[in-house]
Amino acid sequence: MSVIRGTGVSNKNLVFQASVVDASTRALVKSQKPITLWLTGLSGAGKSTIANALELALVERGRHTYLLDGDNVRLGLCKDLGFSDADREENIRRIAELAKLFMDAGLIVITAFISPFQHDRALARDVIGDEKFIEVFIDTPLSECERRDPKGLYGKARSGVIKNFTGIDSAYESPLNPDVRVNTLEENLETCVAKILDCLNQRVVA
Repeated sequence: MSVIRGTGVSNKNLVFQASVVDASTRALVKSQKPITLWLTGLSGAGKSTIANALELALVERGRHTYLLDGDNVRLGLCKDLGFSDADREENIRRIAELAKLFMDAGLIVITAFISPFQHDRALARDVIGDEKFIEVFIDTPLSECERRDPKGLYGKARSGVIKNFTGIDSAYESPLNPDVRVNTLEENLETCVAKILDCLNQRVVA
């Protein structure tokens, strides 16, 4: 069931409050340029595995990071959301706004969300800023994701226990022109991480 969300406060009554310490100063203190690495792919594609390895590689290089994982966020910030198309869109909107705040704090943000719809990923890019958004497509075929099925979700979806499951009865729209594409069937974890770091190096000094 979709949740109806709203407030009694008009945006016209809100005024952005600038901080004395700005984003550029926070980034300067950390000696890095904030950016968001947006990992997208089917459930079981390897997003969380790659995201964790990527964060570790960055931390080992002395970078300040934060990893936003799909399940973790839905257990807290987005626990009021279901899996209708509207709720998925709101989920991604919140994540994009959160990533933007973390970047304002000077961090390199890694997100690992299915984010199945092109429109929602475009919205995230727009919120975060094109120059600070790297879309990483974890291009693992549905058949392989089903074979892995690490959480047993595909089995439940096929049996009808789970509804609106991406790849089964809800669409996944593959990125048309991702900044990075990795194939977990042909590339090992180290290669996948290296490809993402190479792209990051082209944008900022990682």
